[in-house]
Amino acid sequence: MIIGYAQTATRFGEKEFNFNQAAELLKDVKADLIVLPELFATGYTFVSREEAAGLAEELDGPTLLFLKGLAQKTGGVLTGGFVEKEGTKIYNSQALVSERGVIGVYRKLHLFNREKLWFTPGNLPLKAYRVKGVKIGMMICFDWIFPETARTLALLGADVIAHGTNLVLPYCQKAMVTRCLENRVFAVTANRIGREKRGGDDFTFTGASQITAFNGEVLSSAPENRVFIDTVEIEVEKAGDKRINEFNDLLADRRKKYYFNT
Repeated sequence: MIIGYAQTATRFGEKEFNFNQAAELLKDVKADLIVLPELFATGYTFVSREEAAGLAEELDGPTLLFLKGLAQKTGGVLTGGFVEKEGTKIYNSQALVSERGVIGVYRKLHLFNREKLWFTPGNLPLKAYRVKGVKIGMMICFDWIFPETARTLALLGADVIAHGTNLVLPYCQKAMVTRCLENRVFAVTANRIGREKRGGDDFTFTGASQITAFNGEVLSSAPENRVFIDTVEIEVEKAGDKRINEFNDLLADRRKKYYFNT
């Protein structure tokens, strides 16, 4: 399986520019899974809920149609972040899209900082989607700091976690080594670069997108300050083996009755 990411320099509110940038990065790429950053089409630093709602889309909107077109060109599936509208609510969402259309949508469970002012917390269960015999799970940015997120996806059978991000804290890339190691899964962390200073926020995004293997090995690491794309061929079946030696299986060895049920 070939998996990869596109690290972009998003311009706030300029969807067409952001689409064109992603398309240019991916124009010669063939891959089974490509991950684009969190909110790659809109930018991140909203100044009001009304502004975020004004950039929101339903599942037949331009962002998911764009991803469908990219899927046709890359020959695989893509995930990308967008502001999702459902009725009067808006979500920080990520879609898994094939050439045929939307396979599934994930709504960010753990909102960061002022996101809590704009977005409704995710209300859909975590899920692993089977695509061409491989199970793909999704999580978004700050979800990484909650180990329950990646563990739940592993328990659901995910082989690969598609992790779209807009990272501003310096910890995630190292933490993903542990997330992958403790769950024996692959992960694609697709980050962005650039700075957004709007309203009460002044964020510099950290780049350094990363592909991490089931054993914690970093298979790809992007630069911190420029757009970048990379793909890696993986032996995805290794994510199905949760044993680290003859006697220890990371999922089977859990002592659930002694854990707090909270």
